[in-house]
Amino acid sequence: MIKFENVSKIYEKDDCHALEKINLEIQPGEFVSIVGRSGAGKSSLLRMIYAEDKPTEGEIYFDEAPLSDLRKKEIPKHRRNIGVIFQEFKLLKRKTAFENVSFALEACGEPEEEIQEDVPKILEIVGLKDKMNDYPNELSAGQQQKLAIARALIHKPAVIVADEPTGNLDPESSEDILKLLLKINKLGTTVILATHDKMIVDKAEKRVICLEKGKLKCDDPKGKYNVK
Repeated sequence: MIKFENVSKIYEKDDCHALEKINLEIQPGEFVSIVGRSGAGKSSLLRMIYAEDKPTEGEIYFDEAPLSDLRKKEIPKHRRNIGVIFQEFKLLKRKTAFENVSFALEACGEPEEEIQEDVPKILEIVGLKDKMNDYPNELSAGQQQKLAIARALIHKPAVIVADEPTGNLDPESSEDILKLLLKINKLGTTVILATHDKMIVDKAEKRVICLEKGKLKCDDPKGKYNVK
């Protein structure tokens, strides 16, 4: 599904070699943890998957199509195949949980009937159906991240990209988020998780890709967090 072929990324302004000759493939339905110290290139790798950034060299393929062929007007359609979750929840504070999720559908012109049907289903998947009328400030940090995940799921993406999703959470809430991501993966969605959280990686017991100074250090099919 996703293939990096000799991908390098250089930020010339800072003379920063974020990634160097990365070759890897992620198959449909995989759960992959991307680990590495701060500055190892994790976020750069993720941004190129959802076309927020472009490689300096090499090519990235999504469903066998090279992302370099994407025209600017085609990028929003590509991104609807990818749900993105960040460390910061980026919720709309003046909208309820229901409205935070429905807003993404409204922006795409989805019929009201479908919105009323789909949003409660997504909120139920993440365990927030009874919170749909609550505002973000009425939710715990863990619940806010679940709401952000619900918003990322609303277009039924093939891939979920999560960049440090537990960075602002306590250990118990972090484990809840992992369980939710594993549940989403079990339903068939590919999950790519970038994290510093050793507990999360070790409990996932899934494939681990380790980056070190922009290079691919290891790729273990069922690995542990081994960053020193």
